[in-house]
Amino acid sequence: MNSRRFSWPIRVYYEDTDAGGVVYHSNYLNFMERARTEWLRSMGYEQTTVKNEFGVIIVVHSLSINFKKPARFNDMLEVRCELANVGRGSIEMAQIISCNGVELIHAHIKAAFVDAETFKPVAIPTAMKLDMLKIQAMNLREMN
Repeated sequence: MNSRRFSWPIRVYYEDTDAGGVVYHSNYLNFMERARTEWLRSMGYEQTTVKNEFGVIIVVHSLSINFKKPARFNDMLEVRCELANVGRGSIEMAQIISCNGVELIHAHIKAAFVDAETFKPVAIPTAMKLDMLKIQAMNLREMN
């Protein structure tokens, strides 16, 4: 099991930038979504499998973003996912986007688990929750 800190590299392409040559603000959401997907995959959970086998999908419930510095065309970014809390039917995590060790974006994401058919909130599937709780326990050990 990997630690709670996961990172995913992303290159900024021209299509990600605005007329000023910096990453358009909404594209940071795409970068964070890709990193969360890869974080789940690193734990052995493909989102299609989660939907087909557990009958749930994971949706963004809420998020807050602090924009500190811009990313620019061709920058190589690191997008980190740091699990902060595992609830009954949701998780919370910090997501940090940096370039060459400089923090550009700091976000807090709450993702909810919902029934794939009805979109009503459901509990996190047991196997996934246990894996996430292991990561949370590793975090506590890392802090001590």
